Amino acid sequence: MTLVYQSTRDANNTVTASQAILQGLATDGGLFTPISYPQVELDFTKLKDASYQEVAKLILSAFLDDFTDQELDDCINNAYDSKFDTLEIAPLVKLNGQYNLELFHGSTIAFKDMALSILPHLMTTAAKKHGLKNKIVILTATSGDTGKAAMAGFADVPGTEIIVFYPKDGVSKVQELQMTTQTGDNTHVVAIEGNFDDAQTNVKRMFNDAALRERLAAHKLQFSSANSMNIGRLVPQIVYYVYAYVQLVKTGQIQAGEAVNFAVPTGNFGNILAAYYAKQIGLPVGKLICASNENNVLTDFFKTHVYDKMRSFKVTSSPSMDILVSSNLERLIFHLLGNSAEKTADLMKSLNQHGQYELTDFDPAILELFAAEYATEVETAAEIKRVYEASDYIEDPHTAVASAVYQKYRTATGDETKTVIASTASPYKFPVVAVEAVTGQTGLSDFEALAKLHELSGVAVPPAVDGLENAQVRHKTTVAADQMQAAVESYLGL
Repeated sequence: MTLVYQSTRDANNTVTASQAILQGLATDGGLFTPISYPQVELDFTKLKDASYQEVAKLILSAFLDDFTDQELDDCINNAYDSKFDTLEIAPLVKLNGQYNLELFHGSTIAFKDMALSILPHLMTTAAKKHGLKNKIVILTATSGDTGKAAMAGFADVPGTEIIVFYPKDGVSKVQELQMTTQTGDNTHVVAIEGNFDDAQTNVKRMFNDAALRERLAAHKLQFSSANSMNIGRLVPQIVYYVYAYVQLVKTGQIQAGEAVNFAVPTGNFGNILAAYYAKQIGLPVGKLICASNENNVLTDFFKTHVYDKMRSFKVTSSPSMDILVSSNLERLIFHLLGNSAEKTADLMKSLNQHGQYELTDFDPAILELFAAEYATEVETAAEIKRVYEASDYIEDPHTAVASAVYQKYRTATGDETKTVIASTASPYKFPVVAVEAVTGQTGLSDFEALAKLHELSGVAVPPAVDGLENAQVRHKTTVAADQMQAAVESYLGL
């Protein structure tokens, strides 16, 4: 039986996996979400010898069940290859008191590579499958990492254009240069005067604009998304949680069946939602620890059941989490409300109109899975230093947020369950923050800090940032947030 993906806002809007990947976002503004879970045989005694690619095949064939075996094999083999600098793809590193799952070994040294290496292949395969003649226009808002990873994935892929918007002063210098130097005739990058939420709100608005959709169709174009709003981005993220567990069994750290906690630095809620789906298909998960920075809207939500975006937006040292509207939370809300599209649509309307909603009459068992806390800027820097001194290992600021929150959780609960920290980026993406936290040295430029970080960590400077200083800046456009659609129309010749 083919898995059904339904919009979170309309019970009648249902599609298959390949259709959901092509569309990205539902035309009613909702997100395509599984309304039942596939049966997956998680036999850890067998899986412990499986490669990352084999685990990916197991998970993807269950969730993307209208793709053939051959199609999935081709997508997986093209995605998880020499673009990653280790055969393990996502190695698990044992530190003093925790395990860090390194999700940054891909071509742009952030966890987004894990899914965005495969999404272009899934999307072009889906387009062929449905006889799509239109060119796919990937429209994406980024808080720093998705943009580069999506462009690296889609650069010069036939039948696609990609347009990325990012907040001009809301990403690190390395993140910005990674985007603005991106090659590929079909890649476009635009800085906006505003924050990530402004970029994301306007991208969603363009997706939901029926008149714009018609004009695109007349030019044989259609939008899709590379954000985790697209299930083709979300489902591949389930894989690495299963793989992390498999590694723990393989190395004798746990017995098969033993529960494990995951602490995940959380902005848009996609990464931790993938861990929730891993639990739903049988992964033995104890707690999902949702870690926020000072933009702690999710911490407050889990503690009070009120989602309130009406608060001051803070620019922090972990910019990929500087988000006040966590899009993917809508999927969890949908599940919490017994997969009720009607109730979910009402709450999202309230968020849109009043800037908040309150969750009532929900499934408490789902919420019980989650613990939530946040780390301040001072705590994040202190955690980078603590981990360096304890384990001779340097975390990036996003990973450090999750690591600091885990320490708080452990102290507050006494829970000694083995815990995996989702390590979402290389410190080389945020060298100034990392070096300052470890040494107290201030005033370094990004590229001075890169050299210093190499000296401190002994880890080679990754190709993703090596030579970045001298790379040609190809994308120089900046627009006001309300001019984003005009920029899209200009690129597409509408």
